[in-house]
Amino acid sequence: MRALVPPGGLDDTSLAEAYRPPSGRFVRANFVHALDGATSVDGASAGLGSDADQRVFTVLRAWCDAVLVGHGTAAAEDYGPLEADSDVGRLRTELGRPATAPVVVVSRRASLSPGDRLAVPGTWLVTCAASDAERRTALTGAGVRVLVAGDEDVDLPAALDALAGEGIEHVLCEGGPSLFRDAVAAGVVDELCLTTAPLLTGGAHGVLGGEALPGPVRARLVQLLEEDGVLLARYALSRAA
Repeated sequence: MRALVPPGGLDDTSLAEAYRPPSGRFVRANFVHALDGATSVDGASAGLGSDADQRVFTVLRAWCDAVLVGHGTAAAEDYGPLEADSDVGRLRTELGRPATAPVVVVSRRASLSPGDRLAVPGTWLVTCAASDAERRTALTGAGVRVLVAGDEDVDLPAALDALAGEGIEHVLCEGGPSLFRDAVAAGVVDELCLTTAPLLTGGAHGVLGGEALPGPVRARLVQLLEEDGVLLARYALSRAA
């Protein structure tokens, strides 16, 4: 892997250093998308992933104090707690970080249920006062730390303030798009880490428009130019779908 801006090669150590966050409050978002803007294949982002994307994903999780994710994304991607005996956990230890970090689930309706993979001690649930009080009580009984921020909807700035008060200052937002949109609109995101997968998937909101393709079409990067932060790319497309 090499960096175009700034240029240079990146081994595992320099890759980790390249993503070292600043001290203090810092909210970083991480997304992978296809060339046509799609953020998932068959409902999951795993279909867009690669070895390079996984390396960066591991580094980003290694640096954070907590992973912030919407309940819909957590359910679709089958999220579980961060484990010490994992690539992320081992890298966290190498970097002098605690081996694990909590997952913070955002749900206006407190949709996390006792018995879910994430309904365990260490997980946080961020919700609002309008959510089901009995469910909040049940989740608290399961060891989930429930944070109520806002009345009818989740107040993300207030939630992040409360998390910072608990020592959770560097937050990694992993989506989904709705949560990311709300976070950007609230002005709480400091950085976006965006991976572009060399695939075309189709769909109503991308450059292809209309229905999804029968299967992703792979592309090959042949040129990448940059000026004033604008990236201009050329991709060669496979003719076989």
